[in-house]
Amino acid sequence: MTSPAPARPATGRWIEDWDPENEEFWQRTGKRIARRNLVLSVLSEHIGFSVWSMWSVLVLFMSPAIGLGFTPAEKFLLVVVPTLVGAALRLPYSHAVTRFGGRNWTVFASGILLLPALAALWFIQRPGTPLWVFLLIGAVGGVGGGNFASSMTNITALFPQRHQGWALGLNAGGGNLGVAAIQLIGLLVIATAGSTHPAYVIAVYIPLIVLAAVLAAWKMDNFTAVRSAPGAQREAAGNPHTWWISLLYVGTFGSFIGYGFAFGLVLQSQFGATPLQSASYTFLGPLLGSLFRPVGGLLSDRWGGARVTLVTFLAMAAGTGVLLLASSKGSYGLFVAGFTALFVLTGLGNGSTYKLIPAVFARQAQDEVTSGHDAEAAFARSRRLSGAVIGIAGAVGALGGVGVNLVFRSAYSGPDPSGEPAFLAFLGYYVVCVLVTWAVYLRRDTAAGIPAATEDAAAAADASRTARAEATRV
Repeated sequence: MTSPAPARPATGRWIEDWDPENEEFWQRTGKRIARRNLVLSVLSEHIGFSVWSMWSVLVLFMSPAIGLGFTPAEKFLLVVVPTLVGAALRLPYSHAVTRFGGRNWTVFASGILLLPALAALWFIQRPGTPLWVFLLIGAVGGVGGGNFASSMTNITALFPQRHQGWALGLNAGGGNLGVAAIQLIGLLVIATAGSTHPAYVIAVYIPLIVLAAVLAAWKMDNFTAVRSAPGAQREAAGNPHTWWISLLYVGTFGSFIGYGFAFGLVLQSQFGATPLQSASYTFLGPLLGSLFRPVGGLLSDRWGGARVTLVTFLAMAAGTGVLLLASSKGSYGLFVAGFTALFVLTGLGNGSTYKLIPAVFARQAQDEVTSGHDAEAAFARSRRLSGAVIGIAGAVGALGGVGVNLVFRSAYSGPDPSGEPAFLAFLGYYVVCVLVTWAVYLRRDTAAGIPAATEDAAAAADASRTARAEATRV
């Protein structure tokens, strides 16, 4: 048996011979390269999330004082549009990185963020600008939401199975922090310059976008391992687990991004909070949710994604009950505390749900090996499907954010504005997610011929390494 050659750049900065499951290769060469690409991927995704969620901050500034007096329903529409476009772009972004490479696509995905940022900077300073202009700019800003899918698809192929919970959680958590970052910048602007200078928020990101694109071009790599065979997304779409996991991800990431975009408007609509009061709390939930996403991945590496996901949804249902109680009593402090707890739980659930993806498909690959199939082919297919499912689940999950904001818009647009109907709807969905997690991923005898994925992530990783080692020895 011979050790694999060191990873080497090919034409156009492509790296071949990438085998992260080989421990000698990983320690000698792979870990350093993978971590460098992870850091730059997080930077690009972080700025993409900030641009994507920019309108959750800018709507707090929109008032007659700057000549932009839109209604609450119009403001909710302004946060729905970029969410919808970002969700729609996640599938093509996920596919694009497999075609053009992680480095090449990250350079493009970072650079294109200049378009919505510069357009917003120009028009936000012009009183009387009609709503449709901002809706168009918000739609273009949706490109920032696509960065998540391409980044996650790229990163999942770079790390060994046993480290994917940590790597995917760190990558996604660092990106999610972009929501909290731009809201914190909005708070600083309102606290220091007042609520009539939204352009200051946008101006911070212009040089950061340029920096991210330059660093990606300079230090990132393309990997042939990321390239998927034709029809990978189509094959993934035919697997039932793709849709079960997507349903769960709607409950975790859909809640995170939906609440992140709407929290400030909800505080204004529910309690009449001022822009400063709203901005003082809106950044805290997304910040904690982002920081806890890698924790969800780490817990899942130890206890299994299904177990962590089940407990998370049970806690989210309880947290939603707290919001209903706070709404009925008119308690601002309890409401903010309950919402903040929900953000933490969505972060944990985001990490655990995404950890399900490689674990479930590694389990299926191990079953194929046990049945006599070639180990190399089975686990190569597992990684290919994992990358495709990450793109699909990411897109469907982001659509959950659209649903959250549309439900809020409906709840606060009626003759008796109240968030209670929205919270009841969310509570019902979390109960459904509890039942699905238990029935599909924890119950021993699942129905409909869907194989049970009862093994935890660590066990799936051990099975993967054992099968690969056996194949190498043969």
